[in-house]
Amino acid sequence: MLSFRSAIFNLLFYMLSAIYSIAMTPVYALPRRCTVAIMQTWSKGTLWLLRVVSGTSYEIRGLENLPEGACLIACKHQSMWDTLVFNAITKDPALVMKKELLSIPYYGWYSAKARMIPVDREAGSAALRKMFNAAKEALADNRPIIIFPEGTRIAPGEHEELKPGVAAIYNHLKVPCIPAAVNSGLYWPRRSLDHHAGKIIIEFLPAIEPGLKRRDFIAQLDSQMNTATDNLMREALETLPADVVPEGLPEKLAKPSQSTAS
Repeated sequence: MLSFRSAIFNLLFYMLSAIYSIAMTPVYALPRRCTVAIMQTWSKGTLWLLRVVSGTSYEIRGLENLPEGACLIACKHQSMWDTLVFNAITKDPALVMKKELLSIPYYGWYSAKARMIPVDREAGSAALRKMFNAAKEALADNRPIIIFPEGTRIAPGEHEELKPGVAAIYNHLKVPCIPAAVNSGLYWPRRSLDHHAGKIIIEFLPAIEPGLKRRDFIAQLDSQMNTATDNLMREALETLPADVVPEGLPEKLAKPSQSTAS
């Protein structure tokens, strides 16, 4: 049953994506706000399909910690779901993304038009300057900046060293940083076509106010984001069928979180 529902979702998801990508191509020539609206409806449509077909809903916690408009959100990244949800629940987000993603037909073109923030990891300090400028423009336009500080999708229960970009934006632009935790990897696993029924939770934590030194900021963000994520996964394990729980995850969650910040 799981494989059948996942196959149906994947078929409808790619059909929806193709329709939005090709049929809406003329929108690309219109003002940027039209592209943003298309990306938002695509994200909401995907989340609706996920709930109706796969039985995977979601819950938002800590909305009181999320201001309207400009802010910096540093989110744990476990699943493609994480990149979809911000277009659905925030207004005109500016996602920090790998530059090579802009080369993907349609997705990359729409992302560039929507003025996402590309990062070229091979360009060193030049890449950081471009990221600063793009982030500064996003804040000036009252847009939330979304960054996945580990730089890539991380399997449930794993913690990676945080990349320097999040601290650079935090220190350079002197903005509060809102950590966000998710358990999405348990329901839409990375590198998998399966989608498990249940409730994905994204939780926004109290803001880390500006002014901390880089090392202290990284340590606090790492601790808060990963501790909250582990708690969400422990909660999910109470209802997830044992056969879909990643091997070794309960044992990892039984141990205290170990920060990898440096």
